[in-house]
Amino acid sequence: MYYAHFGLKEPPYKITPNTDVFFTGGKRGAVLDALIYAIRSGEGIIKVVGEVGSGKTMLCRMLQTQLPESIETVYLANPSMAPDEVLYAVAFELQLKLPKNAEKFHVMQILQQYLLDRHAAGKQVVVFVEEAQGMPLATLEELRLLSNLETKHDKLLQIVLFGQPELDTNLNASHIRQLRERITHSFKLQPLDQQEVSEYLMFRLRAAGYFGPPLFTQAAIKLLSQTAEGLVRRVNVLADKALLAAFSENVYQVRPKHVRSAIADSEYSQRAQLRKWRRWQWILGGLTLLVGVSAGYIGHQWQATKPAHPLATAAVAAPPPASIVSEPTRDNAEVKSAAVNAAEPAVPPVKEAVPQDILDARLHATQAWLDQQMETTVTLQLMGAYRDADMRDALKTLALKLSPEDLYVVRTRVGGQPFLSLFYGSFDNREEAASALKQLPENVRANQPHIRTVGGITKEIKQLQ
Repeated sequence: MYYAHFGLKEPPYKITPNTDVFFTGGKRGAVLDALIYAIRSGEGIIKVVGEVGSGKTMLCRMLQTQLPESIETVYLANPSMAPDEVLYAVAFELQLKLPKNAEKFHVMQILQQYLLDRHAAGKQVVVFVEEAQGMPLATLEELRLLSNLETKHDKLLQIVLFGQPELDTNLNASHIRQLRERITHSFKLQPLDQQEVSEYLMFRLRAAGYFGPPLFTQAAIKLLSQTAEGLVRRVNVLADKALLAAFSENVYQVRPKHVRSAIADSEYSQRAQLRKWRRWQWILGGLTLLVGVSAGYIGHQWQATKPAHPLATAAVAAPPPASIVSEPTRDNAEVKSAAVNAAEPAVPPVKEAVPQDILDARLHATQAWLDQQMETTVTLQLMGAYRDADMRDALKTLALKLSPEDLYVVRTRVGGQPFLSLFYGSFDNREEAASALKQLPENVRANQPHIRTVGGITKEIKQLQ
């Protein structure tokens, strides 16, 4: 959609791993070289750990393209297999001819002979296991037994485990320590820092055919990097949406407001920021408690040691006011009336009721709407705003094009900052919502409205409470 607008030949930030656009920054290139060396050395089991979206799959694909032809690779994409299945899976990937209903012992003999033949021909076999953190420990132990296949000098089968940080937790189990001790090389993919994100964004733009000046301002890069937490997949998603937001405004540079629009359209980013906000809440809560305890202690000590107030003592023996003593002819009732009037506070004038503005009205109506709807009710999220004034203006504009009674506003948080989300309509299913989305005014559709459920919105609100 926006490719011609920015002079691009293809989408720059696709999340599908493409080895033609492998980014060597963020030490990815160094890890790749080290992996190739470790595999060619043919010793032990290799482990690669990284967060979701850090680039493990891309690294695995790159290995398959960069390893020499003398190294044959087996790719296990389904880790949730039983221990008895892993041997057959390796044999199947190697296209070994097995007798019908072959017993496990027989399959092991066939596999071992195949590996010996490959070794005699000067070749290696490597097994790549994706999402290894999801593999049962018993299956991991079965893999370790396969790694025991060896000659007098060399291993016949190399194993590389790719997994999320939970893999390290799994490997800490005491009954699998034999596997843990066989791991000779361990690598960890760290998130990209802000400078590396900047370099990555430009690298992918150049690979897509862009030759102009930087499209992302430094402020936009900073916000994008912080929100994505340096994870490549999130960077891709947010950068793509930010470019689309800039295109919809017919501008040629991505600014923070476009990144904020992308963040508002990416729920996983909101969850990531929510985790940060919760951490800060714990910290601020602890500081508040500490300050409160200190202030209470200091106040108690001060109250215990301060002298009585001199005016409080003098007031006991104070004579009546001079004005009352010096006017013996003044009427007693008049004096009493003046004293009563002085003691009673003045009643403030009644203020006229202030009309409720459109934002307050919709916030109040939204609470009642959420309470009445089923969790499966579907609605359309039209847009978001950080400031009440911006949301108020948006409501006034949309009320001229859509039914004001069908507009709902929810207060949430994005990036630790107060945020307002605007929703439209109540639909029984996604088909009805999709049909209504197509009928929205063109300038409203330009904000890329998307379908949400009331259950998801309610859950998001409860997480922030």
